[in-house]
Amino acid sequence: MSRIAQTFAALKAEGRGALMPFLMGYDPDLATSAEILRGMPAAGADLIEIGCPFSDPMADGPTVQLAGQRALKAGATLGGILAMVRDFRQGNDHTPIILMGYLNPILSYGAERFCADAKAAGADGLIVVDMPPEESQDLAPFATAQGLDLIRLIAPTTGDERLPGVLRSCSGFIYYVAITGITGTRSATSADLAVNIPRLRQHTSLPIAIGFGVRTPAQAAEAAKVADGAVVASALIERMAASLDAQGRATPATVATVLGDVRALAAAIHAG
Repeated sequence: MSRIAQTFAALKAEGRGALMPFLMGYDPDLATSAEILRGMPAAGADLIEIGCPFSDPMADGPTVQLAGQRALKAGATLGGILAMVRDFRQGNDHTPIILMGYLNPILSYGAERFCADAKAAGADGLIVVDMPPEESQDLAPFATAQGLDLIRLIAPTTGDERLPGVLRSCSGFIYYVAITGITGTRSATSADLAVNIPRLRQHTSLPIAIGFGVRTPAQAAEAAKVADGAVVASALIERMAASLDAQGRATPATVATVLGDVRALAAAIHAG
């Protein structure tokens, strides 16, 4: 079993959902993001998403876009993100790492080389936001060959007739995009989740993680209860950004602020 499958199975046995916080690699700089990454498991993260910044992030709202801009300014590259994962693995061999980004940088890096390097670094899964199943032939075979889970995004607008085709090419877990639109612009509603998560379960036995509209500890607890996990991104980035100085540099409060928020999210999910 992959680390992702093992983690979801263990949490199911415990009777609780997963917390999956997001951080943008190199935001606001390499050292700070690496320290946050190292601290997330102890703060309660069950799986971790690392954003790979891109200059044209079509699915990202303003908060994540600004995080990507700070990361690129700090020198982020795909190779640098993989080095972050490799360093993280020196002290942690159990927390799944999912790389989330866009297809163009992967193709520029070389899809086969990227998948081999990602696996060697210790990554477990890939979320490629702008790669529909019908256009995944340039990446999917290499990810499969390396044992990397290729995680698909399912939106509220994904119809029943399309679901089986999308899910056939998915592994690891399903990332349910709980809102229509870009990240960080509004929150998911309990009514929508109550309708759409059972609909998804009719088509797949994979775990379902809810993202794109989960901001508060209460919402994270609700998402982890309705589905199998909650992804929190924009809210963590906003709090991190608020801790930076006037020049956008990390302060002594930056790491503690983010990890404190992760602890609050984890406590809510555990209580739920």
